[in-house]
Amino acid sequence: MFSKLVMPDLFKTIAFRLTLWYAGIFSISSCVAFALFYVVATQTLQGQTDLDLLEKARYFSTVIQRNGIMGASKMAVIEAQAAGEKRIFFRLLYPNGEVFASSHMSYWKDISIDHGVINTLSHTKGHVFTTWLIKPNDQKARVLYSFVAKNVILQTGIAMDFQSKFIQAFKTVFIVSMGFIIIFSAVSGLFLSRKALSGVKAIIRTANSISGTNLEKRVPETGNQDELDLLAHTFNRMLDRIEALIKSIREMSDNIAHDLKSPLTRIRGFAEIALVNMDDLDNYRGMAANTIEESDRLLDMINTMLVISRAEAGEGEFVFKAVNLSAMVREACDLFVPVAEDKNIDFTHVVADHIHTLADEKMLQRALSNLLDNAFKYTGDKGMVHVDLQGEVDNFIKIRVIDTGPGIDSGSLERIFERFYRAESSRTSPGTGLGLSLARTIVREHRGDLVVSSQLGRGTVFSIKLPYRNIQII
Repeated sequence: MFSKLVMPDLFKTIAFRLTLWYAGIFSISSCVAFALFYVVATQTLQGQTDLDLLEKARYFSTVIQRNGIMGASKMAVIEAQAAGEKRIFFRLLYPNGEVFASSHMSYWKDISIDHGVINTLSHTKGHVFTTWLIKPNDQKARVLYSFVAKNVILQTGIAMDFQSKFIQAFKTVFIVSMGFIIIFSAVSGLFLSRKALSGVKAIIRTANSISGTNLEKRVPETGNQDELDLLAHTFNRMLDRIEALIKSIREMSDNIAHDLKSPLTRIRGFAEIALVNMDDLDNYRGMAANTIEESDRLLDMINTMLVISRAEAGEGEFVFKAVNLSAMVREACDLFVPVAEDKNIDFTHVVADHIHTLADEKMLQRALSNLLDNAFKYTGDKGMVHVDLQGEVDNFIKIRVIDTGPGIDSGSLERIFERFYRAESSRTSPGTGLGLSLARTIVREHRGDLVVSSQLGRGTVFSIKLPYRNIQII
């Protein structure tokens, strides 16, 4: 059954959060740009106003030098009338702050004489700018105090009506522009985020369309080599591995069912025979012995599966200690000498002396015994089995088991280590298909590896490679 696609809450979606981020960043950036423009524009306008006032002060200084104080007084009235009495004013002061001449001041009555500025000016002999707020229209004015003669101070001011109009126009433009920017950035952010996340939606649709019996679907890859394309590629590779794993589990289940079916059928047959021959005590004993034998075989298979599963899950109960590997290999070989004699097999071994390592001796013996058992099982009469233990070779200890059996085809070389897998050449021989899987698991728990090479009709070589200095194992 396909899983139902649940739509997330809009306010919790990545697209919504990206839209907020995009609109927020874009709006903040626009505000910063507007603020910078406002500061630069107002500073420029104020600087221009200050230059105009200084120019007026220089002009008055020239008039005083040429025409005296009276000429400057008349000039103050004329200049104010020419520019507009609400536009500019002039006052001529003594250093004590007393006014002796001015333009018409009805509009500028709120602007008084700042004695603190005059005291400062008396010490600096330069000029001082101040800004005043004119009631009732809250009109700003820029005021200059400057010496235009030895004992004459000019106080002049210009109404900053142009700046006020500019600020009002700027506020209107700012509000309208910010509204447009926020809407535009939100719409653009939503479009771009949905465009960018379209690949994620494809992955979600694919994931929701997958079921236990439908693992063939894959996410389309664009080939753009971006993050979403990499995510789609990774997701598809994950599906490949899951599909292979499920296929392996199904095959394993079939093999387990097959391997359990045979002994259980035999046990049931033994029980039926025992019921038919109820008066034969010897028959009962034989049936009981056969039942115990089959039960032991089942228990051994189950225990082997548990060892492999726990080891692969990192929960193997391995106990590592110093082991004389040379003695262990010789003992294993001695156990198979009778088997070699019974099958008329030429069995030889060459074992280097004084090879020690850290290992779980019982587990390593079990892995080597499985390899030797396979070698003798598939090697015919008058064949050959050889075992050798080499010391340090490329920082590895190597144990090889060589036989002259039928060999393994190249397509099955790696599959023989899978649980319950049995190659065509071994299906007629008894076994569960767990021996090689267990052997490789044990060797890999020792930080080594078990590899195989083979030629059909010429035999097989299994090689156990263990670290020469197994100091990582604890």
